[in-house]
Amino acid sequence: MEANGLGLQNFPELKNDTFLRAAWGEETDYTPVWCMRQAGRYLPEFRETRAAQDFFSTCRSPEACCELTLQPLRRFPLDAAIIFSDILVVPQALGMEVTMVPGKGPSFPEPLREERDLERLRDPAAAASELSYVFQAITLTRQRLAGRVPLIGFAGAPWTLMTYMIEGGSSSTMAQAKRWLYQRPQASHKLLGILADALVPYLIGQVAAGAQALQLFESHAGHLGTELFSKFALPYIRDVAKRVKAGLQKAGLAPVPMIIFAKDGHFALEELAQAGYEVVGLDWTVAPKKARERVGKAVTLQGNLDPCALYASEEEIGRLVQQMLDDFGPQRYIANLGHGLYPDMDPERVGAFVDAVHKHSRLLRQN
Repeated sequence: MEANGLGLQNFPELKNDTFLRAAWGEETDYTPVWCMRQAGRYLPEFRETRAAQDFFSTCRSPEACCELTLQPLRRFPLDAAIIFSDILVVPQALGMEVTMVPGKGPSFPEPLREERDLERLRDPAAAASELSYVFQAITLTRQRLAGRVPLIGFAGAPWTLMTYMIEGGSSSTMAQAKRWLYQRPQASHKLLGILADALVPYLIGQVAAGAQALQLFESHAGHLGTELFSKFALPYIRDVAKRVKAGLQKAGLAPVPMIIFAKDGHFALEELAQAGYEVVGLDWTVAPKKARERVGKAVTLQGNLDPCALYASEEEIGRLVQQMLDDFGPQRYIANLGHGLYPDMDPERVGAFVDAVHKHSRLLRQN
């Protein structure tokens, strides 16, 4: 695979494969842990690195992305790194303008309003070539990790990307995007297909560049009920996994575990567990024991501490982590939060979370 113009790399040997072993369903000596948004504004060094630079300019700088990815690993004994980037680089690669407005979030000056607006989008097959800066960041970071822990690549799922492209930014209802599903179902499927066609080579390119696992974020799953999810989200979630795996095999690249995280998608847990992913991420609204009963033992579960639990005392964090690990059990499990870290969180509490997972999961295996 030469999607990034780099092809296969000679990377340092991996020293800690606990995260990958858990993702593949193999036994581990302790529960691996990482945090969504672990490279984020809660870290003073992150704010310092980012201070003088526009958000998407940072995303386009392999050196800056590498530094931001590595920062949390200098502080905490995390079991995986996740490349610093953003899901909205894909709409950008398709020709849409996206800016990050401080205090507001992403903004699309010209969102998709009519079906004819789809004609403005670039050929999805060419989108990966617009994202070489992500591939370069992954390769650089993988080298500088020096085999310490695996590196995760990621992308947003088609429905979630569609919401931003139509809403023009964040929305509490996704009413404009859902209007498309009801009023323009064919155009909706066309757009979702374009996004899937862009995502497949992008994700394969991330693996070719050095990513050792992939996470697909369906962040807006909760805005869809069972019927709309099964019609407009799930088929594309399945399609991406199937095509990425086939593409890796065709390119002669080793398979990597894939994670699906559909926030508030608890109504589709069984379907997600059979969608072709090795790991299903859970948010904090799902009871671990019930989730395990529903999905069986064929997939690894990831999650799901309420991020706001990190506002608690270190003692309380320890208690909550112990309860979470007891409920999930020692195997086929990766500890994480049920969503990303928030900017006002205390790094000391993040450290307490990571340490509590390692400590209690070792004790759990002794009993």
